[in-house]
Amino acid sequence: MNTSKINEMAGTKALIYCRVSSVKQRTEGSGLESQEQRCRAYAEERGYDVVKVYPDDTTGGGDFMKRPGMRAALSYLERQTGEPHVIIFGDLKRFARDTVFHWKLRETFASYGAVVECLNYRFEDTPEGKFVETVFAAQGQLEREQNGRQVRQKMQARVESGYWVFNPPVGYRYVPAQTGGGKVLIPDQPIASSIAKALEGFASGRLASQAEVQRFLEKDPYFPKDRPDSSIRPMTVTRLLRKSIYAGYVEAPKWEVSVRKGQHEGLISFETHQKILDILDGGKRNAVRKDYDEDFPLRGFVLCDVCGRKMTAAWSKGCRRHYPYYTCKTRGCPEKGKSIRRADVEGGFHEILKRMEPSSELAGVATAMISDAWATRLSEAEEAKKELVRQMKAIEKQIETLLERVVDASSSVLVKAYEERITKLEREKLVLVERGENWAPPKGKCEECIELALNFLSSPCKIYENGGHAERSLVAKLAFAKPVRYSRKEGYRTPEISFPFKVLRDVSDGHGEMVHLRGFEPLASAFGGQRSIQLSYRCLWGAYRTKTPTPQSQKSASRHLPWAFMGVARVWPARPASLPRSAG
Repeated sequence: MNTSKINEMAGTKALIYCRVSSVKQRTEGSGLESQEQRCRAYAEERGYDVVKVYPDDTTGGGDFMKRPGMRAALSYLERQTGEPHVIIFGDLKRFARDTVFHWKLRETFASYGAVVECLNYRFEDTPEGKFVETVFAAQGQLEREQNGRQVRQKMQARVESGYWVFNPPVGYRYVPAQTGGGKVLIPDQPIASSIAKALEGFASGRLASQAEVQRFLEKDPYFPKDRPDSSIRPMTVTRLLRKSIYAGYVEAPKWEVSVRKGQHEGLISFETHQKILDILDGGKRNAVRKDYDEDFPLRGFVLCDVCGRKMTAAWSKGCRRHYPYYTCKTRGCPEKGKSIRRADVEGGFHEILKRMEPSSELAGVATAMISDAWATRLSEAEEAKKELVRQMKAIEKQIETLLERVVDASSSVLVKAYEERITKLEREKLVLVERGENWAPPKGKCEECIELALNFLSSPCKIYENGGHAERSLVAKLAFAKPVRYSRKEGYRTPEISFPFKVLRDVSDGHGEMVHLRGFEPLASAFGGQRSIQLSYRCLWGAYRTKTPTPQSQKSASRHLPWAFMGVARVWPARPASLPRSAG
């Protein structure tokens, strides 16, 4: 710019625009500050009056309207109608690294009467000047696209190696990797534990719908809320449930990177993740009531004794205060609309749980039962592992066959169908691989499970009293085989309790019957060929609870009772190898 032109524009208001490509460059570098300093020195040299500085820390992909700072600068110029301004850029690449957007931005500034100036480039409104300017803009676009391609290729390669390269999902955070450079995800506690409970609860049925998962997470003080009223969007829950990253796997469908084992620790198993997807895609869950309220934990579990339908509950307004009631709302039911006091319904349920608690002397026998069952499960796991290997080989053979069909297929519809089937088989294979890796529980797991099982079997009433709505619902589902029926006049009907409590009750009361497994076990000659070697609960427990029990009687009870327990349950129909065939 010649001297006369500089003198003519002295005192003109100037805007400075600075830009770096990312927030990281803004926080860890000094690019914005150095650009602003150079632009201010340029403006001072020419006598411009700098009135505004507009920084940006995003590229916008070449589109200047995706940059907040650029939009703010254009908005300012639009309000300054008729007043000349100069827009100063530190470098032409900071202007617009896209040929089309470069000229659109030039035209937009011209429409506002603003003059564009650059520290290392002189704009000329001549055919030759425009040609050179177009070449420089095209060069900037080429560099931007090449850099983008290089970054995507590096990210894709890292995902293929099992590393997550995007923003860390809720429940994880990045730390420097110990080997190989870069960063790796680790669980971000305590949020990670809350997410694991929510996912496992949904897969197991404890949280019966996405709405219950949403409420569970909304009550967690650590889980981040995405609404001003401290609630969570339903879409947030859906995305959370579908992410394979929480199972310790990574995938990038837009880069055609299929699901694979990740380099981070999963919060749940891949099998649990697959159950969640099956539930979401199969629509196996019904929506729960929207008027969910912890004031009525038995709503939906207690049935009307007349019609057999679930009872509802609510607060009823009296003359002085509100009163809680359970009510049947089934159309046509004689009990419809007749209120039952909450104290009667929940107090009766509390008494049932209290009566179900076994005596403390059963703890030794229950421990022996669980330990014996655990040992047998370990031996069975060896055979199960062999079966898993066979199933994996069968799946691999199916995948190979489908791949051959994809190559030979001429129809795009067939190719898509084959690819969907291959994807499904790959996920099934991952489930089997995970089962094979975890076929044997870690050392000490038996003691942990025994402790948890005994805590629940010995004190379901205490857990129900001290737990929240989720814990109370879980106790009800585990302690009873089916929902309980309640009569407004007579109270609770005899509930059908779950099998463990039923066996412990029969053993404690001495009400067990002889176990006959004719055709299942050889008849024992010691009983005249009339009875199976498996003893009755009365015999076993009588031997165990004698006033002066001998070591032999205790050993016999702890040895045989687990198999009597499981024989009645019919959960393991095959004869255990450790059970003798003769009465010996």
